[in-house]
Amino acid sequence: MSSSSTRTSGPRRGTALARAAVTGLTTTAVLAAVALAGGTGTAQAATTGLVRVNQIGYTGSGAKEAFLLTKAAVTGASWKLLDSAGATAASGTTGTSLGSWNSAYPAVYLIDFTSVKTGGRYHLVVSGAASGTSTTFTIGSASAVFSKPAADATAFFQAQRDGADTVPGQLGRKPSHLNDTRATVYAWPSFTSSDGDTIASAPTRIGGTVDVSGGWFDAGDYLKFTETTSYAVAALEIAAREKGASAPAALGAEAQHGLDWLGRMWDGTTKTLYIQVGLGSGTDSGSVVGDHDVWRLPEQDDTDSAHPFLKNRPVFRAGAPGAKVSPNQAGRLAADFALAAQRYAATDTARAKAYLDTAAQIYGLADTRPGTLVTTVPYAYYPETTWKDDLTFGGAELALAAQKLGDSRAGTWLSQAATWAKGHQSEADADTLNMYDTSALADLDLARAIRAAGSPSGLAVGYDDLIGYVKGQIATGQARAKADPFHAGAVYDDFDADSHTMGLAATVRLYRNVTGDTGANRFGVQQLDWLLGANAWGTSFMVGEGASFPKCTAGQLGNLAGSLDGSAPLEVGAIVNGPNGSGQFTGGLGDYLDGMRTCPASGDPYAAFTGHGSRYADDVRSWQSSEPALDMDASGLLAISLSS
Repeated sequence: MSSSSTRTSGPRRGTALARAAVTGLTTTAVLAAVALAGGTGTAQAATTGLVRVNQIGYTGSGAKEAFLLTKAAVTGASWKLLDSAGATAASGTTGTSLGSWNSAYPAVYLIDFTSVKTGGRYHLVVSGAASGTSTTFTIGSASAVFSKPAADATAFFQAQRDGADTVPGQLGRKPSHLNDTRATVYAWPSFTSSDGDTIASAPTRIGGTVDVSGGWFDAGDYLKFTETTSYAVAALEIAAREKGASAPAALGAEAQHGLDWLGRMWDGTTKTLYIQVGLGSGTDSGSVVGDHDVWRLPEQDDTDSAHPFLKNRPVFRAGAPGAKVSPNQAGRLAADFALAAQRYAATDTARAKAYLDTAAQIYGLADTRPGTLVTTVPYAYYPETTWKDDLTFGGAELALAAQKLGDSRAGTWLSQAATWAKGHQSEADADTLNMYDTSALADLDLARAIRAAGSPSGLAVGYDDLIGYVKGQIATGQARAKADPFHAGAVYDDFDADSHTMGLAATVRLYRNVTGDTGANRFGVQQLDWLLGANAWGTSFMVGEGASFPKCTAGQLGNLAGSLDGSAPLEVGAIVNGPNGSGQFTGGLGDYLDGMRTCPASGDPYAAFTGHGSRYADDVRSWQSSEPALDMDASGLLAISLSS
């Protein structure tokens, strides 16, 4: 794994199970693509410049950056910021190029209009040496700019709900997988390769039935994992906590929905952790059919007698009852239940103590000498390698919950978390905030707990150490952003660029909340800008946000329940993987699966902007870049909620 922790590049999703060459774009199609991505009509395709902005907008008090992407180096292009009445609010000329993007666009120039504070609707116009016009965007209060995308991020989780308690929402969701209330436990199947999910034969039943209903779908399919849900619940819980009394009711309700499912996946009586509901792929022969083999809406599974592992989905457990729990799972799950204990400490003490006891039970079973971590079936879906960050996270949240409840175990958990925090600093594959590395969340909350305890002596790390660790993560992103022509702090020629981008933005906000230090504010804003349109592709990577956004998400819900022609909402609030390494697209995007609706109608509207070793394709077949997922939206919801 690289410094930017990745998902597997193997066929972990239905859209990745077939490959085929993609027909090249004609010159006319490329010009049309440029026009589309620039958002300025066909005339823009013949100009020398494209203006990239945060298509949602900018807060009045914050930094405001846009970029001019040109087909040739220019000197001193003029720009104006125009309000809705056409009056000039700010103007200037471009300076030195920030660098080349690709051979077609060899120069990128910064347009900084931070000085503008007045709220309203604006757009940028460039003239002189280069010409271009941006989409229209908002300048206003944090709430005016980010409350809608924050609400939409929560709506994405509502759309992913499984079971009887679905929310119809923009996709017209219906109850699904009602048979999960009596799902059967199976042994892990054998796979035909170490990096794929095709099974050698049908799995073997090893247990009775359990209720694993509800929860959220993971990504473009209908599998449910504790691996991803535990990260998402933590992000929602922390977002709600940081917003306090201003947190929307839907945010807390959605966090509770995810937590309730995790409560069903943990059997405290037998000490058994169930980690997955559903079988990914079936056999090569088709004798067994799995989730990735059939493109359909989820409610169809309830009556699908032809495919028994879709109608009655298998459950897989982490290990035998009473066995030690993989530390990544134990740490994050303990954090989830301890965060819930904190949430109810002041209003429902009995409930809070019950959640604390569940968290303590799971944390106490953590395997602190693991081999390969337990994630999903197969492990290749989510090949996580770090775990000391998760044990830090669990210990920190246990300590905070115990402090709120007056529990004498607070000091023990504080000490344990500090030891794991120090250990994570030398752990291989340590990263910035994303599902695979939760240390930013862990270290900041551990710092809070140490401060609340009066900074006791004898801990493996102290408050200043922890703040320094997080500041180092921010500095890593800042160094990347300084060298990047669009100020991106994540590695976008690798998997999970958008999750990392929003993780950095969230880290800056949480760091400021704990320390009061505002020095990284501009960097945090730059990351939100990049994800929401101030990037080479000129698109927001969040469905429904901005003038240009993903319309062909690589997921069954968005493809089948949404409207591809724009006449009705799509999977609003979904954050896709975003740009990925160009090598991941070798051989094309593959064939359409049976039942898939064609999207886009033809060609690749973003082909002209492949550069810096990365490509973005808004295509239903593009599991590499247009697939939404819980962990993408979890990072995004946290960052956007903290910004609103």
